[in-house]
Amino acid sequence: MAAAELSRRGGGITRLGLQVVTGRWFMVFACLLIMSMSGATYIFGIYSNDIKTSLGYDQTTLNLIGFFKDLGGNIGIVSGVINEVTPPWVVLAIGVAMNFTGYFLIWLAVTGRTPKPHVWQMCLYICVGANSQTFSNTGALVTCVKNFPESRGIVIGLLKGFTGLSGAIITQLFRAFYGHNSKALIFLIAWLPAAVNSVFLRTVRLMKASSNQQKNEIRIFYNLLYASLFLAGFLMILIILQNGVVFSRAEYAGSTAVVLLLLFSPLAIVFREEYNTLTNNKVITTIENPTPETEAPPPPPAAAAAAAVPWWKDVFTPPERGEDYNILQAVFSIDMIILFTAITFGIGGTLTAIDNLGQIGKALGYPAKSITTFVSLVSIWNYLGRVTSGFASEIFLAKYKFPRPLMLSLVLLLSCSGHLLIAFGVKDSLYVASVIMGFCFGAQWPLIFAIISEIFGLKYYSTLYTLGGGASPLGAYILNVRIAGYLYDREATKQLAAKGLVRRKGEDLSCSGVECYKVAFLIITAATLVGCAVSSVLVVRTRKFYRGDIYKKFREESVAE
Repeated sequence: MAAAELSRRGGGITRLGLQVVTGRWFMVFACLLIMSMSGATYIFGIYSNDIKTSLGYDQTTLNLIGFFKDLGGNIGIVSGVINEVTPPWVVLAIGVAMNFTGYFLIWLAVTGRTPKPHVWQMCLYICVGANSQTFSNTGALVTCVKNFPESRGIVIGLLKGFTGLSGAIITQLFRAFYGHNSKALIFLIAWLPAAVNSVFLRTVRLMKASSNQQKNEIRIFYNLLYASLFLAGFLMILIILQNGVVFSRAEYAGSTAVVLLLLFSPLAIVFREEYNTLTNNKVITTIENPTPETEAPPPPPAAAAAAAVPWWKDVFTPPERGEDYNILQAVFSIDMIILFTAITFGIGGTLTAIDNLGQIGKALGYPAKSITTFVSLVSIWNYLGRVTSGFASEIFLAKYKFPRPLMLSLVLLLSCSGHLLIAFGVKDSLYVASVIMGFCFGAQWPLIFAIISEIFGLKYYSTLYTLGGGASPLGAYILNVRIAGYLYDREATKQLAAKGLVRRKGEDLSCSGVECYKVAFLIITAATLVGCAVSSVLVVRTRKFYRGDIYKKFREESVAE
């Protein structure tokens, strides 16, 4: 009897373990971990000075490298197209290879292990490394949105929130592993995200749930939100303490252990939900391998006739908002053009501020420890911006029909205050500016990606999702390279000339004082106001759409199934 009882319990534990690792909530947890390692581009400010001084670049050249980082981190059309025709694990695997290759080559160059590369080579390295982020985002985020279409704002906000936290998480791990050797941070960025993605390659996949499970979605996502808030709160406390107190290596190791414990705490929620699923005999069907009983019925004649229309003939006759646009219909849509323009001016400005945060702090005379604090604060508030806009926009939309484009316009308006604080260099205002920049930068992404999914449908979301992100590098190139970098170098050259000095070849060009960035950020403020005005046009165009029931289609499909 005892042996039979032990065997029964062992079988139950095995079934529970199998249920957990194959369940939809473990898939969500895997996506959270992947996203928590996918924000290396946001801590460029910590190691950018190592690139500048080790390789003898001026600010314009460094900003050019920063532009290619933003280009790689946001141009995800390749990952989107691949994800349309392959399972998510293929997209994630390609991202693993690109991440390690790009950042490892940068680390070799900065540490002098390879000959000094040409500027175009450094641009290529960082573009490849940063582009891996789009593969992680596409593989994880797009899959989750398709698995939870009625909670897309919450899903996007939570997942993108962990991306925002990733900068602070990676920074804590770096301090524990490598101390204060900022060059080693590049090496950590090369291997750690690649390792995490490799572990969960086959976990991330398209799945469907029963109607009972869908009723519990919001409650579970709120539990995951609370777990992430504890993590963000602890990271905030660490950042404040580390700014005022010198931590030993052992203290960094201890604090990092707590960070990892909080990062893995959602596993408790996963185990509880999958245990409930197992005991209630809730069946999950994976889309990738449907059984004959779950295969969709043949399309009705009208749908078949619509599918027979050649793709090039209806480019300028798109369906109603909320229906599935094809890629060209979305690209040539006035709504997409308006959104693309707003992103170019809006996110381009906040991205410029974040990329230059280290140089801004140095120019205004802040100590190195404070500059690291700014970058970490951006990560924390980036997270809070993402989860706030994701959850709040979903709640406001459901209860008050508050349109997401209007919330996007308000966020752009708020970011102008941060740009002005940087422009005028008010004493100690960079702490506040970094909070505003982080929050606004983070808040824009869930809104943009949710708007795209709502207006243009989910059928080609893998590709359309990447089009929205592609606008920010264009804005960053104009505002960061052509304006901020150029004006910084011009002011630095003036300061050298005033001292009777001439810049020697291979020497980095440094500027100090408020004037280094004043004119640039006044221009950026004006550009952001333009983006806010353009976004307001989309508010007017979509007001009728957002007054309706935009999720009715998915509820009807769920009932039919």
